[in-house]
Amino acid sequence: MEISGLISAVFIGLVIGILGRFFVPGRQHIGILWTLVVGIAAALAGTAVAAGLGVSDTDGVDWGEWLIQIGLAALGVAALSRMDRLS
Repeated sequence: MEISGLISAVFIGLVIGILGRFFVPGRQHIGILWTLVVGIAAALAGTAVAAGLGVSDTDGVDWGEWLIQIGLAALGVAALSRMDRLS
């Protein structure tokens, strides 16, 4: 992977993580670094799920892929926030 691809992955992961965090109600008890990690993981996993469902490569914006990625990020943020409260 080239440096531009890595920078793009981090930026997209950050956006996905922030959007996922936005959709989780209440206060989340995780920092921006964990939000970034969750966002990157959700972006990668969401791309794989979207490819499996056949919605990852469409004409124009891939709304289905974005929705899957944001949903996964919201689940990840909620899970980490809940784990932080339990410890």
